[in-house]
Amino acid sequence: MLEEWLEAACLELGVERAELDRDLVLDLARDVAHNVARPGAPLTAYLLGLAVGRGTPARDGAARLTGMAEGWTGGTEPDPRDQV
Repeated sequence: MLEEWLEAACLELGVERAELDRDLVLDLARDVAHNVARPGAPLTAYLLGLAVGRGTPARDGAARLTGMAEGWTGGTEPDPRDQV
């Protein structure tokens, strides 16, 4: 079902399916969700997409963000919005 959705979404947005590295994005989202906050996963994936659109290679951007997420200590007070 996921592959069908991705094909349809790519077609709808005029994006070549080959441009999407599914595992790269899912791995980044997992790392952010586990180390930062669950709501940060889709937002970070979106930010990566913006950066890629501006010329950052996807693998480079994802590696930088994953490194940040893995070492993230953030603030000391939990944000209630992170508990979604």
